[in-house]
Amino acid sequence: MRSGKERLPRSAATRLLLLLFLLMGTTLAAGCWDRKEVNNLSVIMATGIDKAGEDQIELSVQVYNPRTAGGGQQQGMKESGNGGGVDGQTIVRSEVGTTIADAMSKLQEKLSRQIFWGHGEIFIIGEELAKNGLRDHIDFLLRSPEVRDNADILISKGPAKRVLTLHIPLERDSAEMLHNLTDLHLGIATTIVDLSRMLVSRAGAAVLPLVKYSQSEEQNGGSGKISYLRGAGILKKDKLVGFIDSDITRGVMWIRNEIDRATVTVTPKQTESGFVTARLIRSQTKLIPSIEGDEWTITVKSVAEGDLIQNTTLLDYGKPELAKQLEKDFGEQIDAKIAAAVAAVQQNMNADILGFAQAFHRKYPKEWNRVKDEWDEKFPQVKVTFESDVKIERQGLSSPSALRSNQGGRSE
Repeated sequence: MRSGKERLPRSAATRLLLLLFLLMGTTLAAGCWDRKEVNNLSVIMATGIDKAGEDQIELSVQVYNPRTAGGGQQQGMKESGNGGGVDGQTIVRSEVGTTIADAMSKLQEKLSRQIFWGHGEIFIIGEELAKNGLRDHIDFLLRSPEVRDNADILISKGPAKRVLTLHIPLERDSAEMLHNLTDLHLGIATTIVDLSRMLVSRAGAAVLPLVKYSQSEEQNGGSGKISYLRGAGILKKDKLVGFIDSDITRGVMWIRNEIDRATVTVTPKQTESGFVTARLIRSQTKLIPSIEGDEWTITVKSVAEGDLIQNTTLLDYGKPELAKQLEKDFGEQIDAKIAAAVAAVQQNMNADILGFAQAFHRKYPKEWNRVKDEWDEKFPQVKVTFESDVKIERQGLSSPSALRSNQGGRSE
């Protein structure tokens, strides 16, 4: 009698086991077929895109220099006019083409290693190029599988290439410095995907951090100018329409609920001299739309909490009545910043980077559909009101009486 379970012949079992091992080996090997060795790549750290002629662009890339990694600068490695980082840790190469893809293919002929975008953290758009429109160039950045959609995109006051070649005294290169500055959230921060969403939004307006140059403060071994972030560029229908300074930019950030940290300084109404400064540690802003007949209104309602960090007046804000008035003063200062931002972008530029279109669409979809094609005419007519409420949570250990005395020498 044979058992209920048939056994495969030894040779058949051996062949089956061998086949399973072969299949497993094929599966594991498939994961490495397109591996790229770092030593064979030109790793791009930052990219600049400028206008070059009537129908061409200049693509500039800041490439990591592996020959200086870990061992400092080798003799003869620093290239005058091409180095974008400290001690030649990066080099800059440029090429002209009709599109980014065309310029990149020409640029590859200048680099002995395959171009790799995967580590690129910064893309900078030159001012002249931005005035002519960005949509075609953003198309490449969104389509390329290697380009990181969370990379920061900025606009430069002047040529973008210049930013890549400036000497950076504190960081490894300009890409690292600009990326760290955006991480501090002291100004507007925009990624590639953020920009694409703003350009296809109902308002069709966008805002980009602005890169400027300034003279280096170092006296010895001066390297000329350094780059920094200050203000923002405003785009409408993918074209640059103007710049706003840092104060207006902070007001825009209040309205867009993008304030991560801030300090506010006021001269209190109870005194004619001295200043009081608070550091805001929490804030939230809401846009409250309202439609009554033909009048469209937006209320910008901000709530913030902070700590008192400096008081140069003789007033003691440990007293509840004085503290309440001080909180009101801070609220009015924030309202003033918001009002200045609204005037700049609503009246002067007519570019809705404030989110008003989205707010009306969410609450009044039918009314919005009637005016969406004429939003450029409706947006400047929207009435804006402000309500800012600031609470001071802590005042520190110091008090006016501890540090100041009357003219007669007596303590207050």
